[in-house]
Amino acid sequence: MFYMVNCEMKNCREEWYDKDAKVAVTIVDVTDAAQALARGHLCGPTSAYFLSKALAAAALLGGEMSEDDETLILQMKCKGPLGGFNVECTAAGTLRGYTEKKILDDFDGMGVPDPRKAIGEKQLQVTRSVPGRILSQGISNSLDGYLAGSLQRKAVIFLEAAVSDDVEILEARGVMVEEMPDAKDTGVLSVDLLGKSRTGALAVASRNILGKLGLKNAELRKTTPLSFACRCSPDRAIAMLAALSPEERAALPPTIDITCHMCGRTFTVNTRQTS
Repeated sequence: MFYMVNCEMKNCREEWYDKDAKVAVTIVDVTDAAQALARGHLCGPTSAYFLSKALAAAALLGGEMSEDDETLILQMKCKGPLGGFNVECTAAGTLRGYTEKKILDDFDGMGVPDPRKAIGEKQLQVTRSVPGRILSQGISNSLDGYLAGSLQRKAVIFLEAAVSDDVEILEARGVMVEEMPDAKDTGVLSVDLLGKSRTGALAVASRNILGKLGLKNAELRKTTPLSFACRCSPDRAIAMLAALSPEERAALPPTIDITCHMCGRTFTVNTRQTS
């Protein structure tokens, strides 16, 4: 079954295919998930900007998952002040994650941050797994490098985010364009969807993006909702304390706060209830 969309998409992943050109295009919007996580982690605008783009990248790569309980993890370590990030996308389309640094005083309030200065030299790792088993893992210094090197695919990724100084996520989007192995040279991979525009190039109706790629006959094959969700809970927090020895628990104060590093949510736990 195919769907036709003429308006701007929101909080979902669309998977398009042009059977004549043999080109696949995936478009994602993760604005609300990015906003929820930026608030949960008390991010400054710079951290929120890179977190938004990381979530969009994970949502794009998450379209490859084939098992119901599968999770894709995108991690980055960098030498710049951001420190890196860790984001996840599940097969159900739920997203969570964080950046190593939440506040970057030298960048916050200075407009769109320069990744060369905030990130610098970096390494990305993409891991697909199901509970108890890693399905695949790849390492590269770029997303396009991961696609070409680890997956042997002819594809490019575009990411875009817009964040206000008071950390309102105005846009968090991504597009992946891929030529199938048997496609003739369409030239589609050389099209720069972002151009000279710093923001807003991807915040348009999907048909506008496809038109810019010359894929006016592309058909929408699948739509997946995308949203924030985390597996943390008070019960999980209590279970963490229960794993401590009686002596270790006795040394703790009667109540402690446990914060989930993936979403920023904090639980106040009675340490004596775990005895």
